Amino acid sequence: MKFKSIFIIFNISIVFFLLASGLLPLLILGSGFSGGFFAAAWPLFLILISALAGLNVFYFSRRRLYYLLEREDWPALQEYLEQRVLSRGHYSSRLVQILANTYLVMSDSAAVTALENKTAIAKPALVEANALVFGAARILGGDPAGAAGFFSLRLIRGKAKDLQWIRWYYGFSLLLDRQFGKAEAEFRVLAFESGDAVITGLSAYFLADTLLKYTENRGECQAKADAGRERVLGSLKTIDDWNREAAKIETEVHAAILKKYIGQAGTWLFGSGA
Repeated sequence: MKFKSIFIIFNISIVFFLLASGLLPLLILGSGFSGGFFAAAWPLFLILISALAGLNVFYFSRRRLYYLLEREDWPALQEYLEQRVLSRGHYSSRLVQILANTYLVMSDSAAVTALENKTAIAKPALVEANALVFGAARILGGDPAGAAGFFSLRLIRGKAKDLQWIRWYYGFSLLLDRQFGKAEAEFRVLAFESGDAVITGLSAYFLADTLLKYTENRGECQAKADAGRERVLGSLKTIDDWNREAAKIETEVHAAILKKYIGQAGTWLFGSGA
């Protein structure tokens, strides 16, 4: 359901509730007794009216943003956000995130990096809050060394919920940069310790599929890959379970990097030849 529809339904629901709450006591209790009810209930009515007013202000101040998002009109959305963020200096977390994602959708990695640099000056905390998007732009832009350097600085500084993914992307960047020993070290830890099944499965897959060819200790590398695989199979019983788990991150733009590897890892984890 589109945001506009949700907004209309919410408005109608609140108005209907206010009308019903106001008229029913009058009809049931009569005018003589309903006065006491309104005297006791007026704080609740005030809260509901304030919430309704606040929602309307929030919606109408952002109406064009939601309209462009629903239409997926990326060029127009880019222009709108650049006016809000870059021209007017409204560096809010949400606007910076949407603008960075819009650049990635339009395959403009250079623009993401430029946005990161400007955000680092205007509001540095937002770079850490959007580390996955800014780092992914370096990978998509063909700069794995730069991505590895970027993620390495945020292994303990990113948002708590993103830290495991930041570490995974750090390992992946090292792999793309052909720093196989360092990549293996990261994926070994994640395959054995990560609490996220997708991170565990992807790490184990790269250990077995790629890093096994370059490691100095094939036995230990294979053992960590097998241990990671068993950990995934202990929580996800079928490839459909794997796909459902992976689908939870599909709404994140940076996850576009992973789509091919998620499919390959699923086949390795659950396929008959695995």
